[in-house]
Amino acid sequence: MAGIKDVAARAGVSSATVSRTLSGNGKVSESTRRRVQAAADELGYVLSYNASSLASGRSRNIGIVMPTVGRWYFSQVLEGAAAALIDAGYDLTLYNTSDGPGHRESVLTEMLRRKRLDAVIAVALKLTDEELAQLHAVGKPIVAIGGPLPGTHTIRVDEASISMLATDHLVSLGHTRIAHIGGGEELERDFRLGSTRRDGYERAMARAGLECLHINSPDFSVASGVEAAKSLLAAPHNPPTGIFCASDELAIGAILAAKGLGLRVPEDLSVIGIDGHELGEVFGLTTISQDPKGQGAAAVAAVLSLLAKKPLEADWIQRFYPTDFVVRSSTSVPSELRR
Repeated sequence: MAGIKDVAARAGVSSATVSRTLSGNGKVSESTRRRVQAAADELGYVLSYNASSLASGRSRNIGIVMPTVGRWYFSQVLEGAAAALIDAGYDLTLYNTSDGPGHRESVLTEMLRRKRLDAVIAVALKLTDEELAQLHAVGKPIVAIGGPLPGTHTIRVDEASISMLATDHLVSLGHTRIAHIGGGEELERDFRLGSTRRDGYERAMARAGLECLHINSPDFSVASGVEAAKSLLAAPHNPPTGIFCASDELAIGAILAAKGLGLRVPEDLSVIGIDGHELGEVFGLTTISQDPKGQGAAAVAAVLSLLAKKPLEADWIQRFYPTDFVVRSSTSVPSELRR
């Protein structure tokens, strides 16, 4: 089996140059990089990152901490981050903080104690002052997704503004009975996602002089959307003609509930969501896409820039990550205005 010295001899460079080239932990010319890579490919040599980390002080391993991987948003963030890390030649260690009582504390303390990470990406995770101080004390770059952490670079969307935009869309179509399906206590942990999106809805409704109608669901799932929408649409007097759902999965559930009750979407009921779920196109769902895969990849790009001590130039680090308003067939003028 070929070793680093064999690659060095084939490429006509030193072993140290081979190590710097293949690990990405040093400056080499483009011609040298191509020559070393070609020699390594010919010999079937792959750099041992265990050995490389001893020399560089880097593990080439990024930790991602998130509350769950069971929900669509988190799985998409993870997919985007994982793909970007593979392209960069980094490993990923996933830490799930909601597997059981005390698990969050165990994850954070073990992660810090082992010190096997070059950087940490925290997804929709609000750390206590003590936890954040511990992370910063380790001296590793931290990038947050989904909510601000003091002293960290953050990638997040403007939850309140996009919720107002979604509600305003229904108002602009002429709807006056607009309900909101949001999240319950599970979604209030960390960055209060459920209530932040509800706040945007309430502000838009107040501006339009309309009465609010809320219903909370246990989570952001399709099944919860079905149950919540059934409760709203079964109202004996003046059921809503429009529903703003705090996630696309809830919105898909609302569409299924409406059709199950014999209602037409959008003729009898307009539905709008937030997320950009891939099933949205199948259901003709009007939504505001927040591109979670892109957020995951952006977090990796930010982490790699910090590790390379390069400035972060992207606007979404200092501002909000861009969203896309996608109008499909699930929203229209209410039927009473079309008569």
